[in-house]
Amino acid sequence: MDGRTVNGTLAKGLALGGAALLLASIMPENAMAQDAAAPEYLTQFNGNVVWTLIAAILVMFMQAGFAMVETGLTRAKNACNILMKNMFDFSAGSVIFFLCGFAFMFGDDISSFIGWSNFGLSAGGTGSDDAIWTYTFWFFQTVFAATAVTIVSGAIAERTKFVAYLVVSVVVTGFIYPISGHWIWGGGWLSSLSTPMIDFAGSTVVHSVGGWIALAGAMVVGPRIGKYTSDGVARAIPGHNIPLVALGVFILWFGWFGFNPGSTTEASGSIGVIATTTNLAACMGGLAAMMVTWMRYGKPDPSMSLNGVLAGLVGITAGCANVSPTGALIIGFICGILVVLSVEFIDKVLKIDDPVGAISVHGVCGACGTLLVGLLASPDFGGEAGLFYGGGVSLLITQIIGVASVFIWALGTGYILFTVLKVTVGVRVSEEEEIRGLDIGEHGMEAYNGFQIFTTE
Repeated sequence: MDGRTVNGTLAKGLALGGAALLLASIMPENAMAQDAAAPEYLTQFNGNVVWTLIAAILVMFMQAGFAMVETGLTRAKNACNILMKNMFDFSAGSVIFFLCGFAFMFGDDISSFIGWSNFGLSAGGTGSDDAIWTYTFWFFQTVFAATAVTIVSGAIAERTKFVAYLVVSVVVTGFIYPISGHWIWGGGWLSSLSTPMIDFAGSTVVHSVGGWIALAGAMVVGPRIGKYTSDGVARAIPGHNIPLVALGVFILWFGWFGFNPGSTTEASGSIGVIATTTNLAACMGGLAAMMVTWMRYGKPDPSMSLNGVLAGLVGITAGCANVSPTGALIIGFICGILVVLSVEFIDKVLKIDDPVGAISVHGVCGACGTLLVGLLASPDFGGEAGLFYGGGVSLLITQIIGVASVFIWALGTGYILFTVLKVTVGVRVSEEEEIRGLDIGEHGMEAYNGFQIFTTE
């Protein structure tokens, strides 16, 4: 390389360097700041996607928990039928929620009542951050929709036609659940009040909706053969496998750490607080139910104690991000007591046959937990303060309006749905099929070969 080449290269380098300095001097400062912030944004965005998907997978695994609880609390001759219902409501529910349910719930708001856009994720695209988040959020919301409808299956177990339940699953996931969900989570009227309703992870949006539809179904379908004597006295029809129930409750408890903390839909420090309140309410719910049954029956009842854990989990779901750990203990304690009293009242006074206590656990305790937010919401955790923290009655009034509105909507539409099915395809199997078991009558097989039980007990 001769001197002219060296000098020319050096001159070009100095010229380029000077140009770079000049460009840097006239560039807007915020542009350089955005370039510096880009890695931070990508890290947060990808963290949000990963956390939300992990949480959704945990919630999806709750389907196994529901299946085990419902199977264990019912008789062996109906086990296959329970499992088929839990499989179908997630499978069909995912499809119908993709086609229209997600649009009704989170689409562009129409008159504060219903969403109406992005049917079949038509606005999704493939490569942008918005598209990636839409698919992530859809999956997360799908497993919530499946949870709402699977609650119904337990309350109408052991006597309902499988074909009728198929229709119920589709209508609830595609229409009933998304519309009331839009009111609270999708920009509808309950989220637009001067003091918006607080239901962080769905005590009312998910659990009470499922519980009230379950109540409607149990009323229309009627009690199982042998549940009530001729003079109206309730008879116990024990489940066939309490260890299976316990396994199901622990699976649900595990999955709830996706249900509640996952509802942040972002990887943030609040996840730890929400996990804490969730766990404390569950523990206190189980302890409270155990103590109540011990005092009332003379012995601690395993099935009621396990339902107490679920009652605490359902109750804390609305306020898990808004109440203190002490508030979570109070909510769990109240719901643990309430679930025992509610099961007895529905079974013995209202004479509504709910084999698994779904109406009490999800409907009653979901409503109770939502209302308690109006009393116990702490300003230390952001948002409106509850009555006991000096916030006045505005939040409590909103919570009451929300709970009552969803009760009327879910119970009313659920009752209409089951009544229409009753006069069309029919909702109840024949007496002979019910006595023999739905596994044989509806599916042509037994869950436990050689162990089929022929009884009305």
